[in-house]
Amino acid sequence: MTLGPKLLLDLVKKQKLVENLSERELTNPEGAGFDLRLDEVYTITGESFLGVTERKTADVKLVAKYDSQKTTSITIKPGDFFLIKTIESVNMPEDLTASITPRSTTYRSGLFIRTGNVPPGYCGGLNFGLKNEGPVPVTIELGARIVHIQFHEVKGKGNMYRGQWQGGRVTDSSINIPWPKGNQNC
Repeated sequence: MTLGPKLLLDLVKKQKLVENLSERELTNPEGAGFDLRLDEVYTITGESFLGVTERKTADVKLVAKYDSQKTTSITIKPGDFFLIKTIESVNMPEDLTASITPRSTTYRSGLFIRTGNVPPGYCGGLNFGLKNEGPVPVTIELGARIVHIQFHEVKGKGNMYRGQWQGGRVTDSSINIPWPKGNQNC
């Protein structure tokens, strides 16, 4: 079952389900979830290794970060790939999971966002891959709405997330970011 905006807003207020939501989302969310905004943009360099028992992600370099005091944009040329992070962070309880989908304006512009599931127990910022697969450069303002998150009930209790990405880390070699407050599991 997908949770509707009224219930979600109650969970935001009581349990800090989502932190740093825009005023628009707090007062008049669209659809059955929340739109999340672009905060940080990273390039990746070096090499990655995904083994059975060992992993190493590529190194990252911060290219741009949202600043509410000024307008900052980034132009994404055809073929460019970036890691991106949202302004908002989540505090997932054991009975909810979330799905992330790109807003349709991204793919209408030629941008494809590689998203995933947010498991029960995960706390932190949300990271995705972003690639311009279209034929034209696309300029995005940091702070713009870029993905939509919907929350779903887990029947029969879910297993809590215990992976290394807790807290919103962008790469396994990055400095661990403090976990947001609000969820007793964080």
